[in-house]
Amino acid sequence: MSFAGKVWRLLVGIKDGMSLVFLLLFFMALYAILTARPSPAQVREGALLLELDGVVVEEKAEIDPLTVLLSGEPPIAEFQARDLVHAIDEAATDDRVKAIVLDLTSFLGGGQVHLQDVGEALDRARAADKPVLTYAVAYGDDAMMLASHASEVWVDPLGGAIIAGPGGSNIYFGELLENLQVNAHIYKVGEYKSAVEPYSRSDMSPKARENYQALYGALWEEWQANVKKARPQIQLDRVTQQPVEWLEQAGGDMATAAMEAGLVDKLGSKTEFGERVAEIAGADTWDDTPGKYAHTELDPWLAEIEPEEPGKKIGVVTIAGTIVDGDAGPGTAGGDRIRDILLDALDEDLAALVVRVDSPGGSVTASEEIRRGILRHKAKDIPIVVSMANVAASGGYWVSTPADRIFAEPETITGSIGIFAVIPTFENAAAEWGIHADGVRTTPLSGQPDLIGGFTPEIETILQSSIENGYRDFLTRVAESRNMTPEQVDAVGQGRVWDGGTARQIGLVDQYGGLDDAVAWAAKQAKLEEGGWHLEYLGDDVQPFDSLIRQIVAGESARSGDIFAMVARREQALLARVANDVDRLLSVSGMQAYCLACPPSPEVQARAVEPKGWLARVFAFLS
Repeated sequence: MSFAGKVWRLLVGIKDGMSLVFLLLFFMALYAILTARPSPAQVREGALLLELDGVVVEEKAEIDPLTVLLSGEPPIAEFQARDLVHAIDEAATDDRVKAIVLDLTSFLGGGQVHLQDVGEALDRARAADKPVLTYAVAYGDDAMMLASHASEVWVDPLGGAIIAGPGGSNIYFGELLENLQVNAHIYKVGEYKSAVEPYSRSDMSPKARENYQALYGALWEEWQANVKKARPQIQLDRVTQQPVEWLEQAGGDMATAAMEAGLVDKLGSKTEFGERVAEIAGADTWDDTPGKYAHTELDPWLAEIEPEEPGKKIGVVTIAGTIVDGDAGPGTAGGDRIRDILLDALDEDLAALVVRVDSPGGSVTASEEIRRGILRHKAKDIPIVVSMANVAASGGYWVSTPADRIFAEPETITGSIGIFAVIPTFENAAAEWGIHADGVRTTPLSGQPDLIGGFTPEIETILQSSIENGYRDFLTRVAESRNMTPEQVDAVGQGRVWDGGTARQIGLVDQYGGLDDAVAWAAKQAKLEEGGWHLEYLGDDVQPFDSLIRQIVAGESARSGDIFAMVARREQALLARVANDVDRLLSVSGMQAYCLACPPSPEVQARAVEPKGWLARVFAFLS
């Protein structure tokens, strides 16, 4: 009995010890969650500091805690454009905010429409006599677009600025696939549908080149016009057309060259920049380190300025990222997820529905699921308006067809009305290794599609016919939406991509304007008085573990650096595009309404170059 009692007491002790450990861990986690949440109490008099160490997006991507914790690396920071605009607009009229500071040292970019929206908010702040100061080690195109709206632009003496303009190279696998004896079966409709060209060619087709030149030319003109308007002293022609001569005249010193060309105003270290901000906003009374200044960060500021919610609801559903089948997202437009969000919102008595689109498209079936969800709201006889952000092309335009009115910006990329599918087969490669397929068929479709034995002519015809039927459906939806004939839509379709300005001229867009303009139009159509409504972002759930996860894996950012670091990131992004192209070829997917001519979004490029631990790579492979 004595021995049994001792064993029992040992087991009870182990149980009590484990209970205490778990309780301790529970309360530690609870404390971390509570303290990780931003609080309005953290708002201080001084500067509003926007440390943009990531990308500006339409919708933040969901963080997978397991993958992040296994990788040991913090996820790429994402800043919703609407949050930045709201924060800046509120700061413009708040006496506690003495200046607005943008730290762009680790800025990874954003879409042209988003950056223009943020830039306009900075202009409004300056008009309200709020100084706007920016600092970076190296300015690229996107950072320069924001910095051009500042009253003072600082750069590190060891840094500089470089403007490259839109465009660049795509990677083509046609000859490689031929050498590997992989047959890429391509089914498409659209003379300009260049999304399939990497798998069939070794260079860009003349039609695709024509489309790219027109699109990027329009975007470049808009970029230059916006930057020159915001910063008249800038010598853009000298910087972009004669970059070698421009740099040589400054003795190879990129920081000096940037200042002489009007890209920046002052050279200085981050400490010197901070001392300048302290002259305006006040010194930091909590930290007397040189270069520290009184400031409030973005998250507590947003918590302080949460908007009121008077009157009726105008719903906003966000379709951001590639459109895919399933529940993916936020940050990716999972068709089932967005359909369910729209279904749940049917009970919310919305006065109007605004569809915010920032997507290059993707799955046809997922796009149709989303379209049907929007139509259910339209059946309730409420106004439906689409607001296009940076990209609303292909499947992104498909989901826009139920709209009563479509708003876009001149920099918006839209159109790409076309459909394709790519299926690889390996009969020739298999034969090289002595692998052959044989069997018995009862019909021409028995065992088809056969990735090793090859496709029969019948299955080839059926697949192409399905694509052509899908294209006819696309034309019909656009024609009914835009009061055009299918023939008229086909003339501006064929997979061709348009900038927002041209899209308005050819009838694919109704008028220029951003999200605020679209909401105002919807409120007017719903006969709502000013102040008698508020926005309800559908499915906009807060991620409670976001801040906690970032704290756990926080470390020194590996994304800051000089011009060479910027070049390295672009090279990594190019390699990531290659991986995405290969994945698109080999992945199991249906008909695609996807725009490859659209520039890859900054958040996709940023996520692609995000460092991964070896354990995370193994986990991703196994999952």
